[in-house]
Amino acid sequence: MAENNQGTSQNANVETQKHLLQSDALYQYILETSVYPREPECLKELRDLTAKHPHAIIAIPAHEAQFLMLLLKLINAKKTLEIGVFTGYSLLCTALALPTDGKVIGIDINREPYDLGRPIIESAGIAHKIDFREGPALPILDEFIQHEEMVGCFDFAFVDADKHNALNYHERLLRLVKIGGLICFDNSLWCGTVAGCVATLPEQVINATHYVIELNKALAADKRIEICQLPIGDGLTLCRRIS
Repeated sequence: MAENNQGTSQNANVETQKHLLQSDALYQYILETSVYPREPECLKELRDLTAKHPHAIIAIPAHEAQFLMLLLKLINAKKTLEIGVFTGYSLLCTALALPTDGKVIGIDINREPYDLGRPIIESAGIAHKIDFREGPALPILDEFIQHEEMVGCFDFAFVDADKHNALNYHERLLRLVKIGGLICFDNSLWCGTVAGCVATLPEQVINATHYVIELNKALAADKRIEICQLPIGDGLTLCRRIS
């Protein structure tokens, strides 16, 4: 049972790169004590599949998935948006947490990774809650804004996509998410580079640091939201729309 919960060693290697705790042992304790024992089998299956992908590091880790699922239930979310889908792991988390008549619109520029995870999502029996849109997110969000019934109708939005457009996403989501709703930005600590902690990282990661810093400063100064930046995964910033 312990081996089944922990998953593959490859998956474990991916997971240990996605936390900011003092030690891998402490993070593994959280996973084995609180996360894996409560993880739905379909989520584990998709997490293991995602770990084999060459870009597995961009998926959210299991403990963040658990947090988001509980958060969605706490706010009674029913209609949500996700920008950046990848294999659909976080999309599956959302769909599982939503009520039977809940809906999540997932947007990604590339459908291919999502198609890898789609059979698992369909077998989980929650595919009817998911509306996948392929293409650049900004034009799709702008199209939504043109429809009066979609303005201010979303309870929750999760952003895990290209960092150079993060502020553009934020402005549009403030139109689409209702007052009192949540906008969540993933990777807001960006491997520690936002605080000058530069490890051996790919050049594209280093190059995107200033976009994440720009986003963090803008969110902190934005009077239209209340924020909380959490050291979960690679950093997660919650923004509650207040105006």
